[in-house]
Amino acid sequence: MSALTAGILQHQRIAILLPCYNEALTVAAIVRDFNTCLPGAPVYVFDNNSSDDTVAIARAAGAVVRSVAQQGKGNVIRRMFADIEADIYIMVDGDDTYDASVAPQLAARLVAEGLDMLVGTRVTEEREAYRFGHRFGNKLLTGCVAAVFGNAFTDMLSGYRVFSRRYAKSFAAHAAGFETETELTVHALELRMPVAEVETVYKSRPEGSVSKLSTYRDGTRILWMIVKLFKNEKPLQFFGAAAFASALLSVVLALPLFETYMRTGLVPRLPTAVLCVGLGLLGVLLLSCGLVLDTVTKGRIEQKRFAYLQVPAPAPRSAP
Repeated sequence: MSALTAGILQHQRIAILLPCYNEALTVAAIVRDFNTCLPGAPVYVFDNNSSDDTVAIARAAGAVVRSVAQQGKGNVIRRMFADIEADIYIMVDGDDTYDASVAPQLAARLVAEGLDMLVGTRVTEEREAYRFGHRFGNKLLTGCVAAVFGNAFTDMLSGYRVFSRRYAKSFAAHAAGFETETELTVHALELRMPVAEVETVYKSRPEGSVSKLSTYRDGTRILWMIVKLFKNEKPLQFFGAAAFASALLSVVLALPLFETYMRTGLVPRLPTAVLCVGLGLLGVLLLSCGLVLDTVTKGRIEQKRFAYLQVPAPAPRSAP
């Protein structure tokens, strides 16, 4: 650690957070690496019902071990942010694929620039480290979030992140599983927090270690989470789009009826006419829901921002 980095991080309480599930092969190496890079910063291993020796190995390596009974990474992160008191939170997956040596630089940049979240963007030349399916899915899902909430990240699903205290204490954490990274990203974008990305080396898992991420199952869950966040955070756009689709379908179906009526003065297809009226009314109802929920959502975001602003921004500080 350079003298400049050490100076910036002086008097900052730093916590290393490791969500773990069956990571007996890797957890000891991660704990040792972070103890070397950030001596004095406690490493917290939050075990999520591991059936191997993760807990014993982590404790023997010097980590503080906590247990989370509710299965899923999102449930673990909720407990992490609720239970741990720190100024800077460094969260990293427990699979030993991320570079611990850059943690001091990441934390120092967060403090020096007053950021609330810093994401370690994965860079690798190892094909097995970052499989094509995961890479493609990450780009697709990151693009979906960028289209809806704004383009601020290129690697939304990275498991290496640094957070400020005010981010951690204002994060509601509704997600249960791997879709939590999407929620972490949207939380920062919705409150317009200062964020950044830094390229970090990403390596393969050690031999014998198995990824817990299912490309299709978890990819579907993440996509569904994006849809739910779109509905919850931007209800006017969500319900407005549905209202427009309903009204458009109503008009398309009504055009032949209108043409027949103008020509003959008759409406021979009464069921279609009833359907058009129903679709038109549905469009009005959807738009009304969007308008009401948009007002509610703005009030909720204001409350979230007030909670966020109650905690001071990260900044270098002198000894008390």
